[in-house]
Amino acid sequence: MSTTPRVVVIGAGIVGANLADELTERGWSDVTVLDAGPLPLPGGSTSHAPGLVFQTNASKTMAEFAQYTVRKLSSLDVDGAWCFNPVGGLEVATTPERLHDLQRKIGWAQSWGVEGARLVDPDEVVRLHPLVDRERVLGGLHVATDGLAKATRTVVALQRRAEARGARFVGSTKVTGVEHEHGRVTGVRTPTGVVPADVVVSCAGFWGPAVGDLVGMTVPLLPLAHQYARTGQVAALRGRNTEAAEAGLPILRHQDADLYFREHGDRLGIGSYAHRPMPVNLADLDDSAGATPESMPSMLPFTEEDFAPSWADAVALLPGLADTKVEEAFNGIFSFTPDGGSLVGESPDVRGFFIAEAVWVTHSAGVARAVAQLLVDGGTDTDLHELEVSRFEAVQTTPEFVSETSQQNFVEIYDVLHPLQPRTSPRGLRLSPFHAREVELGAVFTEGGGWERPLWYEANAALLPEVPDAWREPEREPWAAQFHSPVVAVEAWKTRTAVALYDMTPLRRVRVDGPGALALLQRLTTNQLDRKVGSVTYTLALEAAGGVRSDWTVARLAADEFQVGVNTGTDEDLLRRAAREQREEHPELGWVDVRDVTGGTCCVGVWGPLARELVEPLTRDDVSHRGFRYFGARRIVVAGIPVTALRVSYVGELGWELYASAENGAALWDALFAAGQPLGVVAAGRAAFSSLRLEKGYRLSGGDVTSEHQPPEAGLEFAVKLDKGDFVGRDALLAAAGTPPARRLCALTVDDRSTVVLGREPVFVAGGADAVGYVTSAAWSHTLGTPIACAWLPAAAAEVGTAVEVEYFGRRVAATVAAEPLVDPGMERLRR
Repeated sequence: MSTTPRVVVIGAGIVGANLADELTERGWSDVTVLDAGPLPLPGGSTSHAPGLVFQTNASKTMAEFAQYTVRKLSSLDVDGAWCFNPVGGLEVATTPERLHDLQRKIGWAQSWGVEGARLVDPDEVVRLHPLVDRERVLGGLHVATDGLAKATRTVVALQRRAEARGARFVGSTKVTGVEHEHGRVTGVRTPTGVVPADVVVSCAGFWGPAVGDLVGMTVPLLPLAHQYARTGQVAALRGRNTEAAEAGLPILRHQDADLYFREHGDRLGIGSYAHRPMPVNLADLDDSAGATPESMPSMLPFTEEDFAPSWADAVALLPGLADTKVEEAFNGIFSFTPDGGSLVGESPDVRGFFIAEAVWVTHSAGVARAVAQLLVDGGTDTDLHELEVSRFEAVQTTPEFVSETSQQNFVEIYDVLHPLQPRTSPRGLRLSPFHAREVELGAVFTEGGGWERPLWYEANAALLPEVPDAWREPEREPWAAQFHSPVVAVEAWKTRTAVALYDMTPLRRVRVDGPGALALLQRLTTNQLDRKVGSVTYTLALEAAGGVRSDWTVARLAADEFQVGVNTGTDEDLLRRAAREQREEHPELGWVDVRDVTGGTCCVGVWGPLARELVEPLTRDDVSHRGFRYFGARRIVVAGIPVTALRVSYVGELGWELYASAENGAALWDALFAAGQPLGVVAAGRAAFSSLRLEKGYRLSGGDVTSEHQPPEAGLEFAVKLDKGDFVGRDALLAAAGTPPARRLCALTVDDRSTVVLGREPVFVAGGADAVGYVTSAAWSHTLGTPIACAWLPAAAAEVGTAVEVEYFGRRVAATVAAEPLVDPGMERLRR
């Protein structure tokens, strides 16, 4: 009798087959894979996927998943036939903007360790791919280790291997329900009966939303049709490829025209994203239809009129196509999401029900491996925060939001997008109570989590002549100058020398109340939270393996009442799950309630050396240094408004976070802004905030630090109290204690005092040929008058004073490892 959990995987495409393989490799043999379509070609996206595997990605996580997919598929075959053909990948630039972007992309390849990446000139482009018109291209990015995945053949290989270890694959079996009792999955219902299950994983691809509906789980995914065509015989390809090899030229992307190309023997396959978005209604599809290579539910009729402009662009780049024509074509269905990322995670309501959706062939093996690790080991080697389905706010999972943003992602899939570029629509979904005042001050907004967030305020431009020369930055080069303004200098200067108001309302806050609240938080976090009422504690939430899942700020407002500043909905999901488990397993600890209070409250950060002079006249409470200590929390009244005040500052200056009920927000802002006029108060935005927090060495969860990093590596060991008792991750930290970290997160100052990098750039030891680390975040430091950055480096290169180089758009920029924090190392400014 099996002693492993009973797992049912819904979907026998390349993700489901990979997951069955990964689970059985780890000893979980009781695995059943169900699919509504016939096997091994059930008719989903896998059945018609073109199989292009480009490993270079802005995301470290997705690049690692693609690299693993290449390694794994390269080791597979079916009766000697290949599953991965390493023909290489070639992206060509036909505009200066695209060529510039390829320089950024090769930096990503170097940062994430993608092998075989190089920039090539037009002559080399043509040597690599002779069909390309040399006069059309300015250069290209060639990655020798990219290639073609034979998705359908890979599924056969994986199925065979998983079945040999005990897995079952069952086709032509539609899932009609997911059984669950007491909030836990128990089985999967089919027309022939219920398959018992302890764990169910939906890998249903674009059918994912329908499967999620079976347990009441919203899966924010939109099926969209995408055009793919095959030409007739191309004269220049005749005789180049054997039938077995199928392709020999690099897979080709012409992103300036939203096109990609791959060989099919002596014909060429052409994929186009240049057409209008074509949303697909699942109700219009037959999810149980028999699938053949020529006909399957995911292959819709070709719309020739949409392809006509793309054919002209294809012929312009590859003139040899002029002597042939499209002979077969279809509109294939793929999955798109609001932010373009995959969806991985567990249902918030039904334990044991997981999803792994919107995963393309490129990342299929990597995602499946991570899900298997999550199920078997309780954690993953690769950070998953970008994929967690709980990353979306409720307003971002509505059908209207998912439809609009997913279609926009389709349109922009090959566009050159700046990392700070905000979405243009939908906007205005979540507004702080200060929004009207911010508009009056000329706020320039970005968007995050549905919130409108001021970047800077144009009203402050009038103060630019007053900014001392030492605080000004030189004119930025065009790329770094995008979504930036010289006005940021005013706001940073005023924060460091006077006082500024920051709208911190979008920062998520959760109330954890009840007799069991302290026990819950103690078990989930690293720092000692059993402190007196009125204390604030910075702490970490770890994975079981010791990696930093998130960082939280916990204010103890009463014996059984805590306000927890978290980062994302994933953090709140963790708290809710843990509270539910504690209530069930340890009822003796007492009840505990977890509530998101963000939307009903607001927060203004009052920070700067004159912050006390602003707040003190507005309150009868003692806000002196002795009366209200640093990292303290108190309920006070400011300008007649009840607030919860936390004496914390993530810009490194004296001040408070003042929390109030949303209906009092506008009055609170007005009182503070009016009282601050004699002190030179300004409203300040996220651009100044980001620069100032980096000067203080404060870490950005999910950016600077992820679950791949343990606290000592990130310089966060001060937030860990190993002697406080058991907590998640403690055993892993104890096991690593005494072993010096092999890498460290450290600060860099840029030597030329002018180049502002933006993040994800590779870092080299000065003169070195290979990248040894990468930048996580960066900014111009107005306080220091130089660009600064945060970067992961090997411990040997992380010593203060070490000369390094950051590669920025193809050129090396000299930098130096600096001691942290860069500003106010004695913390005197915070403790005035």
